[in-house]
Amino acid sequence: ARSFADIGDIVRGRDMFKRNNHDNVENGLREVFRKIYNGLKDKGIHHYKDDDISGNYSKLREAWWKANRDQVWKAITCSAPGDADYFIKTACGGGKGTHGYCRCINYDVPTYFDYVPQFLRWFDEWA
Repeated sequence: ARSFADIGDIVRGRDMFKRNNHDNVENGLREVFRKIYNGLKDKGIHHYKDDDISGNYSKLREAWWKANRDQVWKAITCSAPGDADYFIKTACGGGKGTHGYCRCINYDVPTYFDYVPQFLRWFDEWA
């Protein structure tokens, strides 16, 4: 879940790792989101118009993550072997596990670590 959450921070431009102007991942993501922004129709461009000023596209990145986090989870976990019982017993609430699948039966991603601030995840991990 931490890797998933870290990917979420990177995609949303919130990663606390010290960046520089030569950060190829961040520069590549800015280019990807610039292309997505430029491809939006009128309604979408108006909704995200403030993002164009900063060049970071924060609102668009957040919206993309919200819409696609389940697909990122699926890409990370769905090829895992059946005995890789990730959150198997408690993942889906109410004592229901993932039943050997990569997600809960209702297709929810079985973690919300990607919405916990990175410094709190680090504190938990390193404390």
